[in-house]
Amino acid sequence: MKKGVIGGLSALLGAAAGAGAAGVKMSKALDEKQKMSNKHFALFQMMNQWVRVKQEGKNLSEYFEENGYRKIAIYGMSFAGESLVYELEGTKTEVMYGIDRNAKSLYLDINIVEPGEDLRKVDAIVVTAITFFDEIEEILSRKVDCPIISLEDVLYGV
Repeated sequence: MKKGVIGGLSALLGAAAGAGAAGVKMSKALDEKQKMSNKHFALFQMMNQWVRVKQEGKNLSEYFEENGYRKIAIYGMSFAGESLVYELEGTKTEVMYGIDRNAKSLYLDINIVEPGEDLRKVDAIVVTAITFFDEIEEILSRKVDCPIISLEDVLYGV
């Protein structure tokens, strides 16, 4: 009889432990999904502000010109970074290069380097990865001696 009770308790404890581990995995998965959701919502809000800026007839180059940033680099060459390159074409603001962890797999009309490489001197670096701005700014500030600006700040400052 004792063996049956102990065996049953062991099975219950094993099942509970398995359910606990599954719960932890599910919780981590939900946390990751929430982080991605927050990131995409922040990007949506930023792009929405960009549309408003365009509807007002403004160009982001106005911000850079007013602040004396004639030569810039762009950190984050996904959709927002690529859009910024196109936005600044034909303006007085020259995009000298892009910075991205996936530099080797990106193909744009500008030179793209990885963050660990030597970064040429520019007037400012614009970070398009707004949800990671603090971490990126900390890393870049050790490597460069120029302002590091969030694209979000540019959009609300133009």
